[in-house]
Amino acid sequence: MDRPTLYITRLLPQPVMDAIPRHYHILTESADRPPTAEELRRRFTEADAVICTLTDRIDASLLSHATRLKIIANYAVGYNNIDVPAATQRGITITNTPDVLTDATADLTWAVLLSLARHIVKGDTWIRTGEWPGWTPTQLLGADVSGKTLGIVGMGRIGQAVAQRASGFRMSVIYAGRHPVPTPPGLTWEWHPLDTVLEKSDFLSLHVPLTDTTHHLIGRRELSLMKPTAYLINTSRGPVIDEVALVSALEAHTIAGAGLDVYEHEPMVSAGLIALPTVVLLPHLGSATRETRVRMGLLCLDNIAAVLGGRPAPNRVN
Repeated sequence: MDRPTLYITRLLPQPVMDAIPRHYHILTESADRPPTAEELRRRFTEADAVICTLTDRIDASLLSHATRLKIIANYAVGYNNIDVPAATQRGITITNTPDVLTDATADLTWAVLLSLARHIVKGDTWIRTGEWPGWTPTQLLGADVSGKTLGIVGMGRIGQAVAQRASGFRMSVIYAGRHPVPTPPGLTWEWHPLDTVLEKSDFLSLHVPLTDTTHHLIGRRELSLMKPTAYLINTSRGPVIDEVALVSALEAHTIAGAGLDVYEHEPMVSAGLIALPTVVLLPHLGSATRETRVRMGLLCLDNIAAVLGGRPAPNRVN
């Protein structure tokens, strides 16, 4: 019996790639870049299963060519890049990769937060470029993190992991979400309406999926509610923030700074953001550890094996 055909839109870490040929006939593109619309259409007509990434737009038109396709395994937690209703209508299973990237993304959130508070990036640049003038008492004065208030918008797996790490800094944790969540023993997390979280937070971290409801969740009005000494961190999805409004708020010193791992129009980054010294910018590194990216790929393969084997997918989202 012929092996099923698996199309992978981007090359994955080598341990994942090594596991594929034993079970599947593999289709990939010749270069490690986003596939063109024509390449996607051609491959979708040939594939029994697909592993795609969050940069691949999987819409109803593309799915109309997928006459053999049984499953799309999204190499991400969020799946706003896929027209899930259209896939469901065609009987195509959609899966994602929850849990395995929670710690990596929470760790990166804290890396961004600390970089903002203590001018880590600017200090590193000074040293590397030879511009450091030597120590002075008023040089690169940052903000205390310990004892401050951390606000979290979206208290799912990643939001809760970020909140747990705050205990090491003796921070108060407040959060906004659809409903209160159980607080682990020994910790105090307070649920509040979004406006209250915006007003009270010294550091505000976003951890919501991108939906019609959360698109531009943080805009001009929301930024105006924040403290002028507050910092905004986004490691969720770029369009959750209105970037035009964010640039205006930073230029006007409405807030003290921002740390971004995601952008409204990736991979394009607003020139206004790049020009601001109060912003830390990262190239979408949330899940970018070797261990995590391998686990994500293997989880995709687990879901594909289940569906093609006639079993329920462990991480089905539709």
